Amino acid sequence: MKGAVAVIFLFVDGVGAGGRDPDVNPLARGDFLLSRFGDGGGSPLPRGGRAVLADACLGVPGRPQSATGQSAILSGENAPGAMGQHLLGFPNARLRSWLEPRSIFRALAGEGRSTAFANAYPVAHLHALGFPADGEPELPMEIVRRRSRASATTVAFAAGGGRFRTWAEAREGRALTHDITGHRANGYGAGIPPREPEEAALVLLGIAREHDLTLFEHFETDEAGHARSMDRALDALGRVDRFTRALLAGLREGDSLVVASDHGNLEDLSTRNHTLNPVPVIGFGKAAGMVDQVKDLTGIAPLLRGLARGTSVH
Repeated sequence: MKGAVAVIFLFVDGVGAGGRDPDVNPLARGDFLLSRFGDGGGSPLPRGGRAVLADACLGVPGRPQSATGQSAILSGENAPGAMGQHLLGFPNARLRSWLEPRSIFRALAGEGRSTAFANAYPVAHLHALGFPADGEPELPMEIVRRRSRASATTVAFAAGGGRFRTWAEAREGRALTHDITGHRANGYGAGIPPREPEEAALVLLGIAREHDLTLFEHFETDEAGHARSMDRALDALGRVDRFTRALLAGLREGDSLVVASDHGNLEDLSTRNHTLNPVPVIGFGKAAGMVDQVKDLTGIAPLLRGLARGTSVH
C-alpha cells in the first residue's frame, strides 16, 4: 500500500500550445490551466505550478500521433524514432512489443512500487482484450470484439501486471470513466452515479493515496479537435479544468500532480488534423521543481519515475 505521498499523472489527449487566436483556439477563450501558448506564455498557475513546452515531433517527419506519442511518454524513449514514423491511434504489434519491456509501469513494478490506472472500463472491453475482469459483460461481446483495441496506455499498464478497473468500481467510487462525470458510459447503461468534476477529483485522490503512481486518461479533448467543434472543446476543457483545480486543492505536502499531452490538435480548430505544436507539461507540488527538465515527450517518464521513487530525476 502507498506510504506518505501521492503522484498523479493526468494525461489529456490532443492539447498543444498554439496561437492566441480565440477564433480557432479554445484555450484562448478562457483562463484554463492548460492555456499554454506557443510564445511561452499562458494563464498564471496556482499553488506554485510550473509549465514547460515539450517537443512532440521527436525528430521524425510528419504529424505526431497518439500511438507513438503516448508510447514515448510511457517509456521515456523515442517511440516514433524506433518505428521510423509516427503511428496513429492504437499501437500495432511491433509497437506493442517495443513498448511492453520499456513501460514505466513495468519498471516501477520491478522495483516493488504500486501503480494504478484510475480509468474504468466495461467488463466486455477488458475480456475482448484478453484481460481478466470480474462481473458479467455489460455490452454485447460480439460488438465489443469488433471494436476493442488496446491503447498505448492500456499496453503500458498491462506490462506492469496491474489490474484494470471496471464500471462496477466506478459505481462504487473506486474508479472514473474517461469523461470524468460518467455521462457517456451511462449512455450505454453503466449506471454510474453522475459526478461533478470536483467529486470525481476526490475519487482520484483516494486512489492515488494508495499507490506510488496513478494514471488518469482523458481523450475527449482530442475528439473535439478532430470534430473541429468549439463547443465540444470548451466543454471538455471546462471539465478538465474544474477536475484539475479540485485535485490541486486536495494535494498534500509532498504530493505531485503532472498534467501533459501527447500531441497538438484542439488548439487549432481550423484543421481536423494533429499539429506540429509542442505540448504543455505542467507540474504541481513536488513536480513543479522538476518539470523544467522535460524538453520533449521522452522526459515525462523519467520525471514520473523520480517522483514515484521519491528521488530526483536522472
